[in-house]
Amino acid sequence: MIAVVTDSTCDIPQDVIEQSGIHVIPALITIGQQTLPDGVGITREEFYERLPRMRPLPKTSAPSPAAFMEVYDRVLQKAGAIVSIHAASKLSGIYNAARLAARQIAPQRIHLVDSGQVSMGLGWAVLAAVEAIRRSANIEAVLDSVQDTLARIKLFAVLNTLEYLARSGRINLVQAGLGTLLNIKPMVELREGVVSTVTRVRTWSRAVHALTNRLRQSAPFERLAVMHTNCAECAHDLLERVRDVIPQRGEVVVTHATTVIGTHVGPGALGFAAVTTQAAR
Repeated sequence: MIAVVTDSTCDIPQDVIEQSGIHVIPALITIGQQTLPDGVGITREEFYERLPRMRPLPKTSAPSPAAFMEVYDRVLQKAGAIVSIHAASKLSGIYNAARLAARQIAPQRIHLVDSGQVSMGLGWAVLAAVEAIRRSANIEAVLDSVQDTLARIKLFAVLNTLEYLARSGRINLVQAGLGTLLNIKPMVELREGVVSTVTRVRTWSRAVHALTNRLRQSAPFERLAVMHTNCAECAHDLLERVRDVIPQRGEVVVTHATTVIGTHVGPGALGFAAVTTQAAR
């Protein structure tokens, strides 16, 4: 048996996680003096409502190698191997914590994947592994399926504010081509762990229009996830705008982005992760 492990930045809906038997290791978020596992102690809705008033800004951190070791050890009591797929190592220390843990537990049985993605860009790769295992694929075929999916993912997002990226220090705004123009609404792309600016506009309506066009340009696609940070109406509006290019049998997910991601992008962000029918260029 092959088991799948990931981290909480994957944004896969909880009911799908439970149905698929995915093992999720939570990242950590520190609010004031309290450090909580991602998804515990505060709902995503409550978090985003409180975020603009939080001083200082919450901090995020990777789970410890010990947290991974506990899960790996427990899972390997039943599974012969683990495929462990995680957030982009260029953006988070999660992958490195997993690597250190795997080295201690069973390096030959734990197969690590640096997705180069977050949110449902990571989530689709995890679900590809689950589906390959259901087809009775061997470990090489499962890993091939994961890499094939990652090669076909396009993830774009528009941010309602740059304040949180600037305050978190997670992304250098100058290097990202954003300078100090905190009042703009940028559209960014995440590819292979690198966040790059695609376009910059000054109104939210233009930002959503640009995101809509980018999603249309990504068609045809097999699967689509729309992610948002406390902007459900925006997510459903985006889906309505592109309803004509969504395949009838294609899988569509709308998900509230995890607080760990939201800490850095702020409330009101909107994005999509599409699995295209061809490898991304």
